[in-house]
This record gives sequence, C-alpha cells and structure tokens, in this order.
Amino acid sequence: MDFLSTTFYFIVAIFILVTAHELGHFLTAKLFGMRVDRFYIGFDFYNLRLWKKKIGDTEYGIGAFPLGGYVKIAGMVDESLDTGIQKSAPEPWEFRAKPVWQRLIVLAGGVAMNMILAAAIFIGMASVFGESRTSVMNPAYVEEGSVYASMGMQTGDRFVAVNGKPVEYWEEALSPENLAGQTLRYTVLRDGERKTLEAPSDILTRINESRALGVRPLMAPVIDQVLDNQPAEEAGLKPGALITAINDKPVDDWTEVVDIISANPGKTISIAWKYLAPPADGRVDVSKIKEFGTLTLSEVVPASTGKIGIALKQTLIIDHRKLNPFDATIYGIEQTWNLTETTVKGFGKILTGKEDFRKSLGGPIKIARIANQSAEQGLSSFLYFLALLSISLAFINILPIPALDGGQFVLNAIEGIMGREIPFQVKMRIQQIGMALLLTLFLFFIFNDIINP
Repeated sequence: MDFLSTTFYFIVAIFILVTAHELGHFLTAKLFGMRVDRFYIGFDFYNLRLWKKKIGDTEYGIGAFPLGGYVKIAGMVDESLDTGIQKSAPEPWEFRAKPVWQRLIVLAGGVAMNMILAAAIFIGMASVFGESRTSVMNPAYVEEGSVYASMGMQTGDRFVAVNGKPVEYWEEALSPENLAGQTLRYTVLRDGERKTLEAPSDILTRINESRALGVRPLMAPVIDQVLDNQPAEEAGLKPGALITAINDKPVDDWTEVVDIISANPGKTISIAWKYLAPPADGRVDVSKIKEFGTLTLSEVVPASTGKIGIALKQTLIIDHRKLNPFDATIYGIEQTWNLTETTVKGFGKILTGKEDFRKSLGGPIKIARIANQSAEQGLSSFLYFLALLSISLAFINILPIPALDGGQFVLNAIEGIMGREIPFQVKMRIQQIGMALLLTLFLFFIFNDIINP
C-alpha cells in the first residue's frame, strides 16, 4: 500500500510540474506563430503512450513513462535529435526562422511557468488558509541525536535571535534562507540566561540524513478530553491534567507520552499528573505550567491498541490572520522569492563543498518518497512541496547545461551575438553530449537514492 501511494503522489507531482513547464514553452511558441508538432506529458519511448489526440497541427498525448515530458517545436534542435530539418530551408513557422529574442523567450517560458506555478500555490494557500505563525514564546522540543541537539540546544530553550537579529516566530528562526546561509548562529534563552549556539556548515546535509529538523515547538502533554469507559477515565485522569512523568520518567512533550503508552499495551503504567484550572483566554503558559497543581499518581493499563482514551489539548501560542487578495499576493511572491534565494544558496553550498552533494540532492526515488510523506501530512504540506520542487525544477533547467533549457538559451544567445546560425552538426553534437550527460546524471541519482535512502 505504501508503494502504491508513493507512486501515486509521485506521478501527481510530476504531472503537475511537467504540465506547467511544457505549457510555458507551448504558449510562448504559439504566441510567436511557431508550429508545435507535439505536446506530451510523460515520454512515449518506442511509441508507448496512454493517450493521444491531434488537434490542428499539434498532437497532444500522455506517454507511458511518467518521468518528464516535452514540447516538439518545428525547426528546433531538441531532445528528439531530429536531423530532418537540415535538409530544407527554414519555414516562417519554424523556431529557427524566428528572431533570437523570440526564441529566447520560448526557451525561458518553461522556467517562467514553473516560477508562476510556485507563486500561484503560495498565493492560493495564503488566500485560503491565511497566515499562521508560531510564537517563540513556545519553548523548543529537541530530539535526541538531532543536529540541534549536537549544537547544544536543549528541550525548554526559547529562540531569541538568529545571527544577532531578534525573532518573534519559529518560522523566522527555521526559515529556509537562514538554514541555507553561509553562517547560522542562534541565541536562545535557557533558565533566564542567553546562550549562543553555532550551527555546523553542513546543517542541510545532516537534516537530510535524519529526514527531520529535530527541533519543533514543545507541545505540553495537557489532556483536553477523557473518553468514556476507557482506561484513563477508570484511572481518574481528568481534562485539564498535565502529565509530568510516566513510570517515574519525566515527560515534556506529547509525543513522549504517546510513545511510552503505545509501547506498553496491557501493562500497568504509573502516570504522574497535575490538574490545571482552564485559563480564561484558553491559552496555557507552558513556561510556568509545572509550577501549579498538586501531583497525583494514577495506575493505568493501556488497551491492546496501545491507547488509554485521551485527546491532546492545543497549547501552542499561534498568531493567525486572514489575508485579503492583495496581501495574499504579496505574501505568495515573497515566499517564492525567499525559496528561490534559498535554492540558489543551497546549490552554492553544494558546489563549494560545504554540503555533501550525494546527500543533498535527490533523484526520482527520493522525490517520490518526499511527495508521499508530504501528502500524508496534509494538503498544505503537499502543496508546499510542489511549490518548492517547481522552483528547484526551474533553477535546474536554467543552468547552462547542453540539452537543458539553459544550454539551449546560451546557444541561441551566441547566435544572436554572432549574427549567424551555429552549424547544424555542431548543435547536434552538443545536444547529443548533453543528452548523454543527463542520462548519466539520472542513473547516478537513482543509484544514489538507493544507497542513501
């Protein structure tokens, strides 16, 4: 089942991203009167396709291999390596017959559309969900063995500043642009004292290795509901109770409570808890939560399912505001810009050796796995992943590598500067080298995904 869901969300993600990218080439080509012979989502190697239909001059189709797509524009040397165009003079509707500036716009159309898609996703999410920010008044929960634990950060610490700049929200402290920066220094508040923590230069690699940040806002284990006729009710636990320890082991976060209880089905466990009067404003000050109440011990036997019949109370301090269309648009554009800047900085750290190339970049297997994980976390998480992947796809495609849009862009720009066409055989040879390079990289990333899961 996990394999099926992973495959499904991978195909959905690739379908959306490739459609947007190729649509950028298609629309700009049509705008300048170029004939588009084919518009395919997925590759149709050996004529294997799921669907095709010809409308006007263009054959639209879905190839059987969902790892990309292509738009075949008449008179253009592309991944099809079609040599037929060299036998005839350029026709008015062909790519090669158009002015250089039009050709450059067509080549940049795919990248532009991927950026527009990312911005549209962020604008849409902001319009529907608004903007939520988690206050740094919420202390941190630090997972053992995480990169943040290795930096010296402890559960209960509160973020105060990043690189000397004060922060108000967790989203600022853990923003992608900060993680991808050349230096990262946190100031945290611990027991009333400020401490400075230095992040390692390869923090992104280490986060990728563990597949998690390893730090998040602490969720105090306060009970919101106690279900009828369940072990918790029979043991006397009440709504508003703060669980402080289980089997004499102190617990700070709700996940610790869930882990211990689920690991002891049918076994008697001792739960230490304090009753808290519900606050007037509905918020719980987790920094003072253990100072109140009388400690009670209850013997509880979890059911065979590893549950005792309690529900979590939301204790996080979150500021939420709805955004009007103008503010949502500004927010979406800012998010797109910030993630683009982060992507560029991240690649810069990889190229300079500050991040591990093999562990920082992923191929189709890794993309599929992350697509499935993000989908399991909810629609907003999956959409965020799509936007991030769309920006990454745009950046990779604009690199001046033969066979990519960036490589084609450079060749056509050179033709514009020279005032004449580069010999066909030279362009074909460059395209062949580029295709071989891309195939080699593709195989490398698949192998790398397997040995660095």
